[in-house]
Amino acid sequence: MKIKQAYRLAAFLWAGSVMALTSCAAPQSPTPTLPPMASPAPVIAREPEMGPAPADTYAPIDPFTMQQRLGRGLNLGNALEAPNEGEWGLRLDAYMFPLIREGGFHTVRVPIRWSAHALREEPFTIDPTFFERVDWVIEQALNNDLNVVINVHHYEELFENPNAEWTRFLALWDQIATRYRDLPPTVLFEPLNEPHGALTSRVWQALFNETLTVIRRTNPTRNVIFTGANWGRLSSLFSIAVPQDPYLIATFHFYEPDTFTHQGANWVNGSAEWIGARWLGTESDRLAIDRAFNALARWSKDKNVPVWMGEFGSYGMYAELEDRARWTDYVARAAESRGITWAYWEFSEGFGVYNRAEQQWIEPLHRALFPNGQP
Repeated sequence: MKIKQAYRLAAFLWAGSVMALTSCAAPQSPTPTLPPMASPAPVIAREPEMGPAPADTYAPIDPFTMQQRLGRGLNLGNALEAPNEGEWGLRLDAYMFPLIREGGFHTVRVPIRWSAHALREEPFTIDPTFFERVDWVIEQALNNDLNVVINVHHYEELFENPNAEWTRFLALWDQIATRYRDLPPTVLFEPLNEPHGALTSRVWQALFNETLTVIRRTNPTRNVIFTGANWGRLSSLFSIAVPQDPYLIATFHFYEPDTFTHQGANWVNGSAEWIGARWLGTESDRLAIDRAFNALARWSKDKNVPVWMGEFGSYGMYAELEDRARWTDYVARAAESRGITWAYWEFSEGFGVYNRAEQQWIEPLHRALFPNGQP
């Protein structure tokens, strides 16, 4: 099926469910006004490579409705965010998308390392072949009634020197937003995964605001997902000023305690010392998670912003599978009981819920995500 046909199918599927969803939307209230900022760096406008859809094809989806529609999701990690797809062990295949949908998931989050596939000099053009690969992923997801979240992932140069990469980052989003301007509203944009390093809270706030301006030129009503600095941790949302925009969803990543979820992870300094850590679900274990989610629920209500947990999971090299399932179940239920939807990290690699070699779900983890069976 060609990608335009996929969009028509997505429109049909979306139209049948949006009426049932819009009735639960919560009203928006004004959010804090940010201080004046410098004008955005100029970005070269580009013509979309796909023909425009009819103007009335899609109606906007309220962010509270869209957040609930995201439901239970899954990250397609270690594929397109590798320097080159396949270098980290995973190439995306067509069979994965119906498998994921049949497995009960509603959404795929697609981490993408755009920065490795674009010119280093102006106009910072994204490689057409790589763009077509992302087109294919989106098409596969839409064909299988999956919502899609696309982001910018592992832009390491930006974290090291934001000023030097500022204009390039905006140009990347100008191209992405322009190319996908006519997709259904079940495709969401997440400007950046886990801001950190020199991209401090203040600097990230400024860059996000400018990025949102770029996106809104071509996508005035698409839901955009924003996060805080400091690796997008839950607490980082408390220090970001929510922009005055009616189509925003907040996100965070939850891996606490790191000593359990990242034990032995060779990319985390000192993690070898954590090998053998357990998560037994003791009263103190549960209380730490409940306190974090209670604080987040209060923030969400105060700011009138829906929240989506974009990543959570545990590294499986050393952690006991029983403990991983116990932790996964508790975190997922803690989120759901507070109205927070989620996307598990990730499909089939080190944190994965699916065993590709055995071609089956890792049952204790899958059951932890879907304790009452697949919806």
